[in-house]
Amino acid sequence: MDRRSLIIGGSALAGFSARAQAAPIRIGVLTDMSGPYRDPTGPGSVICTEQAVLEFGNRGLAVEVIRADHQNRPDVGANIARQWYDQGVDAIVDVPTSSVALAVNSIAREKNKVFLNSGAATSDLTGAQCSPNTVHFTYDTYMLARGTGAALTRAGGDSWYFITADYAFGHALQRDTSRFVEAGGGRVLGAARYPFPSTTDFSSFIVQAQASRAKVLGLANAGTDTANCIKQAREFGLTRNMKIAGLLLSFMEVHSLGLETCQGLVLSEPFYWNANDRTRAFTQRVRPRMPANAPPAQVQAGCYGVTLHYLKAVAELGAAAARADGRAVVAKMKAMPTDDDAFGPGRIREDGRKLHPCYLWEVKAPAQSTGAWDYYNLLATTPAEEAFRPLAEGNCPLVRS
Repeated sequence: MDRRSLIIGGSALAGFSARAQAAPIRIGVLTDMSGPYRDPTGPGSVICTEQAVLEFGNRGLAVEVIRADHQNRPDVGANIARQWYDQGVDAIVDVPTSSVALAVNSIAREKNKVFLNSGAATSDLTGAQCSPNTVHFTYDTYMLARGTGAALTRAGGDSWYFITADYAFGHALQRDTSRFVEAGGGRVLGAARYPFPSTTDFSSFIVQAQASRAKVLGLANAGTDTANCIKQAREFGLTRNMKIAGLLLSFMEVHSLGLETCQGLVLSEPFYWNANDRTRAFTQRVRPRMPANAPPAQVQAGCYGVTLHYLKAVAELGAAAARADGRAVVAKMKAMPTDDDAFGPGRIREDGRKLHPCYLWEVKAPAQSTGAWDYYNLLATTPAEEAFRPLAEGNCPLVRS
């Protein structure tokens, strides 16, 4: 674990230190600092969490930010979460990798602490495993499946084969996408599950996908795995007969692969740095501290948005009350409308699901791009109340029938 403090107290902020007050609100960023999700989460998630604390400013609260690498392992993540909560951490932020997030979700409920999820995608966090201590902020498998799977099926991609990361996130993304493919009249012809996070050679899975004669290859994975699949699929000539759907493809992977490789790919993201004046303003503020001066990715922006809203709720309750009762903090977050420069106005539902619009993007051809990081054309917008799974369909025990 690595510790870096961001204390905001009663004196003027100077860098990342100010006069510390007793019993600060402690926020732990539990993320992937060294694995396949490092670029779209990792150090950038820490920086965006710190940015939220900076912008929250001096409102009578002392706030401390620490960080740790969960290594994409549920046992490691669970151990860190227990240790943090027992040592006085009030809220855990980010937690990419759904299997780790589900473990943290249970521990936060057991300890009556707060879990602010941005990085994990599984929609089970607002379904059967929903918790009064958890907010699911940025995106989920239902949103990704609806936004990309349904659109490609309507456009003629009516037969699918999946390459799926063999853990909770991959399973949920394949399940939810299959639902929209079949609802649109399409068929799922097969799937190959691979060990996560230990797989780098996807050639055998790509050969299986080609043999299926499906029209669409659905990549139910993320980060480096998605990038490796796209590169290897093109090396094998798969794109001559199949369209690739990166179901959790972010502009960080597009940047890594290049527009020549990714042009024409369709994907869904609720945040893109160049979407509007507010996203550009947020990006301008945080970008100087980001790794390689990159714009923030959607999960990193989510860490900013959810932390800012959490601190507003803590301020409303008072620090002592917030430290004593995580459920009360989450209830206050649900009662207050959300608004930040990354996602705009929104709200948090009874099941913990944060609602905001979702956007369907197409990756530009190289000739269309005006410069570095200018990668997307907007195809469609799904309103906030339609972008995520209907409340009645989630089977969340917190939802009254």
